[in-house]
Amino acid sequence: MVFLPVELPTGDYYGGHRPGNGLFGESVVALDLKTGARKWHYQLVHHGIWDMDIPDAPMLVDISVNGQTVKAVAQPTKQAFLYVFNRQAGQPIWPFEERPVEKGNVPGEWYSPTQPFPTKPPAYDLHGFTVDDIIDFTPELRAEGLKIASRYKLGPIFTPPVVSKWEGPLATLALATNQGGTNWAGGSYDPETHIAYIPSQRSLGQLGLVPGDPNRSGDFAYIQGQARNPNAPPAGAAGGGGGEGGGAGVTVQGLPLQKPPYASITAIDLNKGDIVWQIAHGETPDNIRNHPALKGVNVPRTGRPGIFGVLVTKTLVIAGERGTFTTPSGKVGAMLRAYDKATGKDAGEVYMPAGETGTAMTYMLDGKQYIVVAIGGPGFPAEFVAYRLPK
Repeated sequence: MVFLPVELPTGDYYGGHRPGNGLFGESVVALDLKTGARKWHYQLVHHGIWDMDIPDAPMLVDISVNGQTVKAVAQPTKQAFLYVFNRQAGQPIWPFEERPVEKGNVPGEWYSPTQPFPTKPPAYDLHGFTVDDIIDFTPELRAEGLKIASRYKLGPIFTPPVVSKWEGPLATLALATNQGGTNWAGGSYDPETHIAYIPSQRSLGQLGLVPGDPNRSGDFAYIQGQARNPNAPPAGAAGGGGGEGGGAGVTVQGLPLQKPPYASITAIDLNKGDIVWQIAHGETPDNIRNHPALKGVNVPRTGRPGIFGVLVTKTLVIAGERGTFTTPSGKVGAMLRAYDKATGKDAGEVYMPAGETGTAMTYMLDGKQYIVVAIGGPGFPAEFVAYRLPK
Protein backbone atom coordinates (compact mmCIF):
# COMPACT_ATOMS: atom_id res chain seq x y z
CA MET A 1 0.00 0.00 0.00
CA VAL A 2 0.94 3.63 -0.45
CA PHE A 3 -0.29 6.40 1.83
CA LEU A 4 -0.86 9.84 0.33
CA PRO A 5 -1.19 13.08 2.30
CA VAL A 6 -3.55 15.24 0.22
CA GLU A 7 -3.86 19.02 0.45
CA LEU A 8 -7.02 21.11 0.41
CA PRO A 9 -8.79 22.17 -2.81
CA THR A 10 -7.84 25.53 -4.31
CA GLY A 11 -8.65 28.52 -2.16
CA ASP A 12 -6.64 28.35 1.06
CA TYR A 13 -8.91 30.64 3.08
CA TYR A 14 -12.13 30.88 1.07
CA GLY A 15 -14.23 28.01 -0.26
CA GLY A 16 -17.60 29.45 -1.18
CA HIS A 17 -17.10 28.18 -4.74
CA ARG A 18 -16.62 24.59 -3.47
CA PRO A 19 -19.45 23.88 -0.97
CA GLY A 20 -19.34 20.64 1.00
CA ASN A 21 -16.60 18.82 2.86
CA GLY A 22 -14.49 18.36 -0.28
CA LEU A 23 -13.99 14.66 -0.95
CA PHE A 24 -10.34 13.61 -0.35
CA GLY A 25 -9.30 17.18 0.48
CA GLU A 26 -6.94 17.31 3.49
CA SER A 27 -7.20 13.54 3.79
CA VAL A 28 -4.88 10.59 4.24
CA VAL A 29 -5.60 8.34 1.25
CA ALA A 30 -4.42 4.71 1.16
CA LEU A 31 -4.01 3.08 -2.25
CA ASP A 32 -3.14 -0.40 -3.45
CA LEU A 33 0.46 -0.05 -4.60
CA LYS A 34 0.02 -2.41 -7.56
CA THR A 35 -3.35 -1.29 -8.91
CA GLY A 36 -3.80 2.24 -7.58
CA ALA A 37 -7.22 1.29 -6.21
CA ARG A 38 -8.35 3.22 -3.16
CA LYS A 39 -8.32 1.08 -0.02
CA TRP A 40 -9.47 3.75 2.44
CA HIS A 41 -9.27 7.43 3.21
CA TYR A 42 -9.84 9.63 6.23
CA GLN A 43 -10.47 13.36 6.10
CA LEU A 44 -8.63 15.33 8.78
CA VAL A 45 -10.20 18.72 7.99
CA HIS A 46 -13.67 19.22 6.53
CA HIS A 47 -13.97 22.01 3.95
CA GLY A 48 -10.60 23.51 4.73
CA ILE A 49 -10.35 27.30 4.94
CA TRP A 50 -7.21 27.48 7.10
CA ASP A 51 -4.46 26.23 4.73
CA MET A 52 -3.94 23.18 6.94
CA ASP A 53 -3.19 21.01 3.91
CA ILE A 54 -1.26 17.90 4.95
CA PRO A 55 2.30 18.93 4.04
CA ASP A 56 4.44 15.94 4.99
CA ALA A 57 4.78 12.19 4.53
CA PRO A 58 3.03 9.95 7.07
CA MET A 59 5.13 7.56 9.16
CA LEU A 60 4.65 3.78 9.00
CA VAL A 61 4.85 2.51 12.58
CA ASP A 62 4.41 -0.90 14.19
CA ILE A 63 3.19 -0.28 17.73
CA SER A 64 1.79 -2.20 20.70
CA VAL A 65 -1.63 -1.06 21.89
CA ASN A 66 -3.33 -2.84 24.79
CA GLY A 67 -0.94 -5.75 24.34
CA GLN A 68 -1.68 -6.15 20.63
CA THR A 69 0.79 -5.43 17.82
CA VAL A 70 -0.75 -2.95 15.40
CA LYS A 71 0.56 -1.93 11.99
CA ALA A 72 -0.24 1.76 12.02
CA VAL A 73 0.34 4.97 10.10
CA ALA A 74 0.93 8.25 11.95
CA GLN A 75 0.36 11.61 10.26
CA PRO A 76 1.88 14.83 11.71
CA THR A 77 0.05 17.99 10.64
CA LYS A 78 0.18 21.75 10.48
CA GLN A 79 -2.55 21.86 13.14
CA ALA A 80 -0.21 20.10 15.63
CA PHE A 81 -2.34 16.96 15.89
CA LEU A 82 -0.77 13.55 15.28
CA TYR A 83 -3.44 11.36 13.69
CA VAL A 84 -2.77 7.61 14.13
CA PHE A 85 -4.60 4.92 12.11
CA ASN A 86 -4.59 1.18 11.62
CA ARG A 87 -2.92 1.24 8.24
CA GLN A 88 -4.75 -1.80 6.89
CA ALA A 89 -8.31 -0.77 7.77
CA GLY A 90 -7.97 3.01 8.15
CA GLN A 91 -9.57 3.03 11.60
CA PRO A 92 -8.23 5.48 14.22
CA ILE A 93 -6.13 3.77 16.89
CA TRP A 94 -7.71 6.10 19.44
CA PRO A 95 -11.15 7.58 18.74
CA PHE A 96 -11.58 10.81 16.80
CA GLU A 97 -14.44 12.99 18.00
CA GLU A 98 -16.49 15.15 15.66
CA ARG A 99 -16.81 18.34 17.71
CA PRO A 100 -18.85 21.44 16.90
CA VAL A 101 -16.83 24.41 15.65
CA GLU A 102 -17.72 28.04 15.06
CA LYS A 103 -19.64 28.99 11.94
CA GLY A 104 -18.32 32.14 10.30
CA ASN A 105 -20.17 34.92 8.50
CA VAL A 106 -18.20 35.47 5.28
CA PRO A 107 -20.82 36.00 2.54
CA GLY A 108 -21.17 32.97 0.27
CA GLU A 109 -18.92 30.72 2.38
CA TRP A 110 -19.91 27.17 3.33
CA TYR A 111 -18.95 25.93 6.80
CA SER A 112 -18.66 22.44 8.21
CA PRO A 113 -20.50 22.29 11.54
CA THR A 114 -17.93 19.88 13.03
CA GLN A 115 -14.26 18.94 12.73
CA PRO A 116 -12.46 15.71 13.79
CA PHE A 117 -10.40 15.92 17.00
CA PRO A 118 -8.08 13.05 18.00
CA THR A 119 -8.57 11.99 21.63
CA LYS A 120 -4.94 10.79 21.66
CA PRO A 121 -2.17 11.87 21.40
CA PRO A 122 -2.83 15.38 22.76
CA ALA A 123 -1.94 18.35 20.58
CA TYR A 124 1.84 18.76 20.58
CA ASP A 125 1.84 22.54 20.11
CA LEU A 126 -0.54 25.46 20.51
CA HIS A 127 -3.24 25.95 17.92
CA GLY A 128 -5.87 28.61 17.56
CA PHE A 129 -4.99 31.79 19.46
CA THR A 130 -6.41 33.19 22.70
CA VAL A 131 -5.42 35.89 25.18
CA ASP A 132 -3.63 33.20 27.20
CA ASP A 133 -1.17 32.81 24.31
CA ILE A 134 -0.12 36.49 24.19
CA ILE A 135 3.42 37.55 25.07
CA ASP A 136 4.06 38.01 28.80
CA PHE A 137 7.79 38.64 29.21
CA THR A 138 6.83 41.78 31.18
CA PRO A 139 3.49 43.27 32.28
CA GLU A 140 4.08 46.24 29.96
CA LEU A 141 4.67 44.05 26.90
CA ARG A 142 1.63 41.96 27.71
CA ALA A 143 -0.57 45.05 28.07
CA GLU A 144 0.63 46.29 24.69
CA GLY A 145 0.07 42.84 23.21
CA LEU A 146 -3.51 42.73 24.49
CA LYS A 147 -4.18 46.13 22.92
CA ILE A 148 -2.82 44.98 19.56
CA ALA A 149 -4.76 41.71 19.71
CA SER A 150 -8.00 43.59 20.39
CA ARG A 151 -8.11 44.55 16.72
CA TYR A 152 -8.27 40.89 15.70
CA LYS A 153 -10.59 37.94 16.17
CA LEU A 154 -9.23 35.31 18.56
CA GLY A 155 -10.44 31.81 19.29
CA PRO A 156 -9.65 28.09 19.44
CA ILE A 157 -8.53 25.93 16.54
CA PHE A 158 -10.89 26.09 13.54
CA THR A 159 -12.00 29.66 14.32
CA PRO A 160 -12.91 30.79 10.78
CA PRO A 161 -11.37 33.64 8.77
CA VAL A 162 -13.18 36.99 8.71
CA VAL A 163 -13.82 39.70 6.16
CA SER A 164 -11.20 42.26 7.11
CA LYS A 165 -12.39 45.64 8.40
CA TRP A 166 -10.11 48.52 9.32
CA GLU A 167 -12.16 49.21 12.45
CA GLY A 168 -11.79 45.52 13.33
CA PRO A 169 -11.45 42.70 13.19
CA LEU A 170 -8.55 42.95 10.78
CA ALA A 171 -8.20 39.16 10.64
CA THR A 172 -8.48 35.99 12.68
CA LEU A 173 -5.21 35.25 14.47
CA ALA A 174 -4.32 31.57 14.58
CA LEU A 175 -1.35 29.39 15.40
CA ALA A 176 -0.79 26.08 13.60
CA THR A 177 -2.27 27.01 10.23
CA ASN A 178 -0.38 27.82 7.03
CA GLN A 179 3.18 27.35 8.36
CA GLY A 180 2.45 24.85 11.11
CA GLY A 181 2.70 23.17 13.55
CA THR A 182 4.59 20.64 11.49
CA ASN A 183 5.38 21.34 7.87
CA TRP A 184 7.07 19.48 4.99
CA ALA A 185 9.90 17.99 7.07
CA GLY A 186 7.52 15.70 8.98
CA GLY A 187 8.60 13.58 11.94
CA SER A 188 10.86 10.64 12.79
CA TYR A 189 10.12 7.34 14.50
CA ASP A 190 12.16 4.95 16.64
CA PRO A 191 11.04 1.37 15.85
CA GLU A 192 12.70 0.01 19.01
CA THR A 193 11.02 2.29 21.56
CA HIS A 194 7.90 3.11 19.50
CA ILE A 195 8.43 6.81 20.16
CA ALA A 196 7.80 9.44 17.49
CA TYR A 197 9.77 12.70 17.45
CA ILE A 198 7.80 15.57 15.97
CA PRO A 199 9.15 19.06 15.13
CA SER A 200 6.84 22.06 15.24
CA GLN A 201 6.91 25.83 15.16
CA ARG A 202 4.62 28.59 16.41
CA SER A 203 3.90 30.77 13.42
CA LEU A 204 1.04 33.22 13.87
CA GLY A 205 -1.24 33.34 10.84
CA GLN A 206 -3.51 36.25 9.92
CA LEU A 207 -6.67 34.92 8.31
CA GLY A 208 -8.25 38.01 6.80
CA LEU A 209 -10.24 38.25 3.58
CA VAL A 210 -10.94 41.08 1.14
CA PRO A 211 -13.21 41.07 -1.93
CA GLY A 212 -11.63 39.47 -4.97
CA ASP A 213 -11.20 41.16 -8.34
CA PRO A 214 -13.47 39.33 -10.84
CA ASN A 215 -10.93 40.00 -13.58
CA ARG A 216 -8.11 38.40 -11.63
CA SER A 217 -9.47 36.04 -8.98
CA GLY A 218 -11.97 34.03 -11.01
CA ASP A 219 -14.44 32.14 -8.81
CA PHE A 220 -13.00 33.55 -5.61
CA ALA A 221 -15.42 36.10 -4.19
CA TYR A 222 -12.83 36.72 -1.45
CA ILE A 223 -9.06 36.39 -1.30
CA GLN A 224 -6.58 36.65 1.54
CA GLY A 225 -5.75 40.22 2.52
CA GLN A 226 -6.38 42.98 5.03
CA ALA A 227 -8.34 46.20 4.95
CA ARG A 228 -6.50 49.45 4.32
CA ASN A 229 -6.69 52.55 6.43
CA PRO A 230 -9.38 54.59 4.65
CA ASN A 231 -7.49 57.78 5.51
CA ALA A 232 -4.19 56.58 4.07
CA PRO A 233 -2.95 58.08 0.79
CA PRO A 234 -3.57 55.89 -2.29
CA ALA A 235 0.00 54.60 -2.32
CA GLY A 236 -0.12 53.71 1.39
CA ALA A 237 -0.21 50.20 2.75
CA ALA A 238 -2.77 48.60 5.01
CA GLY A 239 -0.65 49.24 8.05
CA GLY A 240 2.60 47.72 9.22
CA GLY A 241 3.14 45.00 11.73
CA GLY A 242 2.99 45.42 15.45
CA GLY A 243 1.17 48.33 17.01
CA GLU A 244 -0.25 49.44 13.68
CA GLY A 245 -2.21 46.21 13.45
CA GLY A 246 -2.00 44.37 10.16
CA GLY A 247 0.64 43.92 7.53
CA ALA A 248 3.12 41.08 7.23
CA GLY A 249 3.60 40.41 10.93
CA VAL A 250 1.89 41.10 14.24
CA THR A 251 4.52 42.06 16.78
CA VAL A 252 4.97 43.95 20.03
CA GLN A 253 7.91 46.34 19.66
CA GLY A 254 9.36 43.87 17.17
CA LEU A 255 8.79 40.86 19.44
CA PRO A 256 6.42 38.06 18.41
CA LEU A 257 2.89 38.54 19.76
CA GLN A 258 2.72 34.86 20.71
CA LYS A 259 4.49 33.29 23.68
CA PRO A 260 7.53 31.07 23.10
CA PRO A 261 8.76 28.46 22.48
CA TYR A 262 8.84 29.41 18.81
CA ALA A 263 10.01 25.93 17.82
CA SER A 264 9.76 22.62 19.65
CA ILE A 265 10.54 18.93 19.44
CA THR A 266 8.02 16.60 21.07
CA ALA A 267 8.54 12.91 21.89
CA ILE A 268 5.30 10.91 21.74
CA ASP A 269 4.90 7.31 22.96
CA LEU A 270 2.79 5.69 20.24
CA ASN A 271 2.05 2.64 22.38
CA LYS A 272 0.13 4.84 24.80
CA GLY A 273 -0.60 8.03 22.86
CA ASP A 274 1.15 10.13 25.53
CA ILE A 275 3.74 12.91 25.35
CA VAL A 276 7.05 11.75 26.89
CA TRP A 277 8.93 15.04 26.74
CA GLN A 278 8.93 18.36 24.94
CA ILE A 279 11.72 20.91 24.52
CA ALA A 280 12.33 24.28 22.89
CA HIS A 281 14.56 23.79 19.86
CA GLY A 282 17.00 26.47 18.77
CA GLU A 283 18.80 29.40 20.32
CA THR A 284 16.94 32.56 21.30
CA PRO A 285 17.01 34.97 18.32
CA ASP A 286 19.29 38.01 18.61
CA ASN A 287 16.40 40.48 18.34
CA ILE A 288 14.81 38.93 21.44
CA ARG A 289 17.96 38.33 23.45
CA ASN A 290 19.17 41.91 22.89
CA HIS A 291 15.81 43.70 23.01
CA PRO A 292 15.93 46.80 25.26
CA ALA A 293 12.50 46.02 26.76
CA LEU A 294 13.91 42.69 28.01
CA LYS A 295 17.03 44.07 29.66
CA GLY A 296 17.38 42.36 33.03
CA VAL A 297 14.62 39.84 32.23
CA ASN A 298 15.54 36.17 32.48
CA VAL A 299 14.31 34.75 29.17
CA PRO A 300 14.76 30.97 28.85
CA ARG A 301 15.82 29.58 25.49
CA THR A 302 12.91 30.39 23.21
CA GLY A 303 13.68 28.22 20.21
CA ARG A 304 13.90 29.59 16.68
CA PRO A 305 10.94 29.69 14.29
CA GLY A 306 11.24 27.89 10.98
CA ILE A 307 10.64 24.58 9.24
CA PHE A 308 13.11 21.91 10.33
CA GLY A 309 13.34 18.14 10.50
CA VAL A 310 14.63 15.65 13.06
CA LEU A 311 16.93 12.64 12.76
CA VAL A 312 16.71 9.85 15.34
CA THR A 313 19.63 7.49 16.02
CA LYS A 314 20.31 4.74 18.56
CA THR A 315 20.71 7.27 21.37
CA LEU A 316 20.11 10.77 20.02
CA VAL A 317 17.66 13.10 18.33
CA ILE A 318 19.50 15.48 16.00
CA ALA A 319 18.15 18.66 14.42
CA GLY A 320 19.61 21.84 12.99
CA GLU A 321 18.40 25.37 13.59
CA ARG A 322 16.75 27.55 11.00
CA GLY A 323 18.19 31.02 10.66
CA THR A 324 21.26 32.33 12.48
CA PHE A 325 22.24 34.01 15.73
CA THR A 326 25.38 35.53 17.22
CA THR A 327 27.39 33.06 19.27
CA PRO A 328 29.20 34.08 22.50
CA SER A 329 32.42 34.26 20.46
CA GLY A 330 30.84 36.77 18.07
CA LYS A 331 30.42 34.41 15.11
CA VAL A 332 27.11 34.44 13.25
CA GLY A 333 25.75 31.01 12.45
CA ALA A 334 23.46 28.22 13.62
CA MET A 335 23.80 25.05 15.64
CA LEU A 336 23.30 21.41 14.77
CA ARG A 337 21.93 20.15 18.08
CA ALA A 338 21.78 16.68 19.61
CA TYR A 339 19.43 15.65 22.41
CA ASP A 340 19.23 12.53 24.54
CA LYS A 341 16.32 10.76 22.88
CA ALA A 342 15.09 9.31 26.18
CA THR A 343 14.90 12.61 28.08
CA GLY A 344 15.26 15.49 25.61
CA LYS A 345 18.24 16.87 27.52
CA ASP A 346 21.03 18.60 25.58
CA ALA A 347 23.69 16.12 24.49
CA GLY A 348 25.87 18.35 22.31
CA GLU A 349 26.01 20.93 19.55
CA VAL A 350 28.25 21.88 16.64
CA TYR A 351 28.50 25.16 14.76
CA MET A 352 27.12 25.59 11.24
CA PRO A 353 27.87 28.72 9.17
CA ALA A 354 24.22 28.94 8.07
CA GLY A 355 20.85 27.55 9.08
CA GLU A 356 19.48 24.12 8.24
CA THR A 357 17.42 23.91 5.05
CA GLY A 358 16.90 20.14 4.96
CA THR A 359 16.64 17.32 7.49
CA ALA A 360 19.95 15.84 8.60
CA MET A 361 20.95 12.39 7.29
CA THR A 362 23.40 9.83 8.65
CA TYR A 363 25.53 7.13 7.03
CA MET A 364 28.45 4.80 7.75
CA LEU A 365 31.72 4.71 5.79
CA ASP A 366 34.77 2.61 6.68
CA GLY A 367 33.37 1.94 10.12
CA LYS A 368 32.81 5.61 10.93
CA GLN A 369 29.48 7.40 11.27
CA TYR A 370 28.79 10.69 9.53
CA ILE A 371 25.99 13.23 9.67
CA VAL A 372 25.30 15.41 6.64
CA VAL A 373 22.95 18.38 6.61
CA ALA A 374 21.86 20.88 3.96
CA ILE A 375 22.40 24.51 4.97
CA GLY A 376 21.97 27.91 3.37
CA GLY A 377 20.46 31.34 3.78
CA PRO A 378 20.68 35.00 2.75
CA GLY A 379 24.15 35.63 1.39
CA PHE A 380 25.16 32.00 1.90
CA PRO A 381 24.78 29.64 -1.10
CA ALA A 382 23.19 26.29 -0.37
CA GLU A 383 25.60 23.47 0.43
CA PHE A 384 25.95 20.19 2.28
CA VAL A 385 28.04 20.03 5.45
CA ALA A 386 29.24 16.65 6.77
CA TYR A 387 30.38 15.89 10.31
CA ARG A 388 32.17 12.75 11.48
CA LEU A 389 31.21 11.38 14.88
CA PRO A 390 34.02 10.47 17.28
CA LYS A 391 34.31 6.81 18.15
